[in-house]
Amino acid sequence: MTNWNDYQETAIAAAREAGRVLQEWSQKFTVSEKSRKNLVTEADVNAQDAIFRIIHDRFPDHSFLGEEDLAVENADSEFRWIIDPLDGTTNYVHQFPYYCVSIALEFSKQLTLGVIFDPTRNELFTAICGQGAFLNDRPIHSSDAEELYDAMCVASLPVGGTGDEPQVKQFLNVFPKARSVQRTGSAALNLSYVACGRVDAYWSGTLKPWDQAAGVVIVREAGGQVSKMDGTDFDVELPDMLASNSPSIQNALIDALKLD
Repeated sequence: MTNWNDYQETAIAAAREAGRVLQEWSQKFTVSEKSRKNLVTEADVNAQDAIFRIIHDRFPDHSFLGEEDLAVENADSEFRWIIDPLDGTTNYVHQFPYYCVSIALEFSKQLTLGVIFDPTRNELFTAICGQGAFLNDRPIHSSDAEELYDAMCVASLPVGGTGDEPQVKQFLNVFPKARSVQRTGSAALNLSYVACGRVDAYWSGTLKPWDQAAGVVIVREAGGQVSKMDGTDFDVELPDMLASNSPSIQNALIDALKLD
């Protein structure tokens, strides 16, 4: 029998250590450019190294995928860890306290476990499929909002965009229909906030697997909805994700996000 709690405890230990690394580096890192407005720091790399060391030491036969050029493939393993050591890098660089560590575990190509740690608030979001979602060990649930005009929404927009992208048009389509539409800079925290009811919906067409994997598990286990923006089945490998608190808001946003 698979001991999911063992995997979760290892992921939590790794996330907390990575959070410690981020906070330690927060006053002394130097910045380099991956691309315009897409910053990478020594903190990212050191945090990912800490996560990999802790998990790999415990589960050396597993596969790994991480944002900072981490790709360890083991064709004989059904387990794959999907890691973002610093989700919200630009926020971190500017000392805007909205960033986190995100760790997911995939089993037999199914997202099964999610851990997201916000070191600035000491908030730990966790979920295992079939066991519910938690914030600092307390059960969480998505909000009870039913109408889009009552919903606080968050959207991702392209990094370094021109303003002509379809994601910008979608943002503008939803803007007059919802109570609020925000852009925050951390996909993993956005999903965590959908899960605990602080935000009612979040969508993006620009994410990588490590941005969304853990948060999707947490949203689903909190009673929320996850699909592609057209309502079809979510695929972690694709940059197409809509998460919300309820079927009614999910359906309203599927309609609002359509581009003619």
